[in-house]
Amino acid sequence: MRHLKPQVISVQTHLRDQVADALRVALIAGELRPGVIYSAPTLAAELGVSATPVREAMLDLAREGLVEAVRNKGFRITEMTDQDLDDFTEIRTLIEVPTVGRIAATASAEQLEALRPLAQQIVTAAQEHDVLKYLEADHRFHLELLALAGNHHLVAVVSDLRKRSRLFGLGSLNETGRLVASAKEHVELLDLMAAGQVQEAENCMRRHLSHVRTLWADGPEDAQDHGPALRPVSR
Repeated sequence: MRHLKPQVISVQTHLRDQVADALRVALIAGELRPGVIYSAPTLAAELGVSATPVREAMLDLAREGLVEAVRNKGFRITEMTDQDLDDFTEIRTLIEVPTVGRIAATASAEQLEALRPLAQQIVTAAQEHDVLKYLEADHRFHLELLALAGNHHLVAVVSDLRKRSRLFGLGSLNETGRLVASAKEHVELLDLMAAGQVQEAENCMRRHLSHVRTLWADGPEDAQDHGPALRPVSR
């Protein structure tokens, strides 16, 4: 065991995580299409890495239910049915709406105001048509907001649901500007919570999740399949 190199292992793990994150973003943005099989070498060429971290990252995504291995071919992007999306929305509503109400009633002004830069980042990213920044800021905002409830298991469950309920075609919707209205709901939600308006905050969260479900429904029809357009991974 003395000959193992921890630094190399750390670098490889970090690269695998970066690749997995890049693939998740491509899935959500609609750059990787459901039902299509992608090979690790092809994706590796797009990302500017070797095939090994891509295969490892794809196995991580397979455990999350996002892809499935196809023998001697690569990985197929799993498809979402309308029922799947309805079910995910129902679960998120049951969890997030009352949690937002509880946080609105108990969180301090400082805790809520600390999230305002993230809420504004979501709006700015939508206005600038930057899908990657939109996804990153949106992910952080929702999970950091829910973390104020003090239940890390709840946060983990919602994080998993967000991964599974992909916004196929988000890139196409972003080009039309339809994401801006949804993005502004984050600021509205924060304003209501900061004002201690519990019922109004819950209603806003319920409406926001409903709008997100509409984007899920419309995204696949509007999106055009131009094939993978992945950003290279930095190392």
